[in-house]
Amino acid sequence: MEKFWLKNYVKGVPAEINPDQYHSIVEILDESAIAYANNPAFYSMGTTLTFQQTEQYSQVFAAYLQQVLNLKKGDRVAIMLPNLLQYPMVMQGILRAGLTVVNVNPLYTVPELVHQLKDAGAETIIVLSNFAKTVQKAWPDTELKHVIVTDIGDMLSWPKAAFIKFYLTYIKKKIPAWNMPQAIPFKKVLAEGKSLTFEPVTIAPEDIAFLQYTGGTTGVSKGAILTHRNIVANILQAEAWFQPQFERGKEIIVTALPLYHIFSLTANCLFLNKIGGMNVLIANARDVGAMISEIKKFKITVITGVNTLFNSLVKHPKFTTCNFSRLKVALGGGMAVQGVIANRWQEITGVPILEAYGLTETSPCVAINSTDTRAYTGTVGVPVPSTLVNILDDNGFEVPVGKSGELSIKGPQVMRGYWKNPIETQKVFTRDGWLLTGDIASFDERGFLRILERKKDMILVSGFNVYPNEIEDVLVRMPGVREAAVVGVPDENSGEVPKAFLVLDDKTITKEKIRQFCRTELTGYKVPKQFEFCDELPKTNVGKVMRRALKQP
Repeated sequence: MEKFWLKNYVKGVPAEINPDQYHSIVEILDESAIAYANNPAFYSMGTTLTFQQTEQYSQVFAAYLQQVLNLKKGDRVAIMLPNLLQYPMVMQGILRAGLTVVNVNPLYTVPELVHQLKDAGAETIIVLSNFAKTVQKAWPDTELKHVIVTDIGDMLSWPKAAFIKFYLTYIKKKIPAWNMPQAIPFKKVLAEGKSLTFEPVTIAPEDIAFLQYTGGTTGVSKGAILTHRNIVANILQAEAWFQPQFERGKEIIVTALPLYHIFSLTANCLFLNKIGGMNVLIANARDVGAMISEIKKFKITVITGVNTLFNSLVKHPKFTTCNFSRLKVALGGGMAVQGVIANRWQEITGVPILEAYGLTETSPCVAINSTDTRAYTGTVGVPVPSTLVNILDDNGFEVPVGKSGELSIKGPQVMRGYWKNPIETQKVFTRDGWLLTGDIASFDERGFLRILERKKDMILVSGFNVYPNEIEDVLVRMPGVREAAVVGVPDENSGEVPKAFLVLDDKTITKEKIRQFCRTELTGYKVPKQFEFCDELPKTNVGKVMRRALKQP
């Protein structure tokens, strides 16, 4: 397969990048803050922060973490925020202080939050007030010492900030009442931090930048260790790939995917920072009409998304009224992009969706279609610079071109391993250092990589990994449920949704009661959308449920 590793890079894209060009992500942030000081870096709800302002706020936040909370290099700090101006400020501040970012999905239930915070050993969390109630309930079962709470309008001007808080609290009732006397208001952090002096920290390439939680390829939630060198490498790989297309200081990207997700974090927040671009932050991508209204304020040049996001946009009547005259790149990842949606997208915008492939464990990008691509290809393109890709059979041997096998990867963007989990780390690395992805793929004669299916039973809902074991564990905890099995089934909007097969002891249980029970234990996208009651589940002779049989008609 070596002939594909170097041969197929697009014209003008180097075969290699130097991941040691910068010692840390912070060096990239500092460089951009000087080069693009007065350029807009982040926009949200009518307010814009320049690169210089973002740097200043992040230093203020870092100083507070250092001198008031007394956090030391390597401590883990959790961020539980949607796409607001506070996110890049807080994230950059944590990194500047030599600390490790632990990204948390704001929609987590209490059990999910407890698991992640305990596993990471996070003693500090920054959370939006809308989700503070969850943190309050989780606090007693974690190692938390410091909780910083911010409101949506904390970075917005008055009276907009006051109106938004009133509207969300009393009209929409989106901010449940919470009570944590020890919680620190975000505005107080900024006020006190301004009087403090930030003390720069020496950061090494192998220091941990992010603990990015994922089920990985085995379905057990664990933290992928992403070092500064890993993330720097992926930023430079993206820069090399899109260099022919992008103009420094001029690009505007729509950031609708959540920044706590590795795709948006690296491709939008950090890569666009490197080239001086502006992120248009979309706090709630489910409100498609509002998102389109924000897009229409700018002549956007880049957008990233998953299949479901592109689908929701092309089906909205107002999307065709947007100005696509400067749109250069639409990048799809996280899940397979469906051809019918890609074609409709191109009809409306005039720009094809470039499908890419990546994993949390690879920071995330592994392969992308060429920027010269003129139409939907159904492949994920070719490997990015300095990335080796191989297809292995069940015995670990390379398969011929056109044959399928497990996709394996080497490159500077590949994680160090799973946090405090050597057993799971050993499972996903071969003896000679290849990362086993758990995805079945093949190369065609041109060297294009095609993802065929997932080796495990993972379900992909709108780009998010959902694992049957986790849902099954919740279902069987419900009184009256004897056995449960969960599989993924096709869905027009989400790509896939979980379907639960249940054997009941209590025949009076309804599907709605089960759904309500799941909602108290699982994030919304993990809750099964379909239920089927059975007399028994198909099993092997040793008693293992055969999920594959449940997928068959």
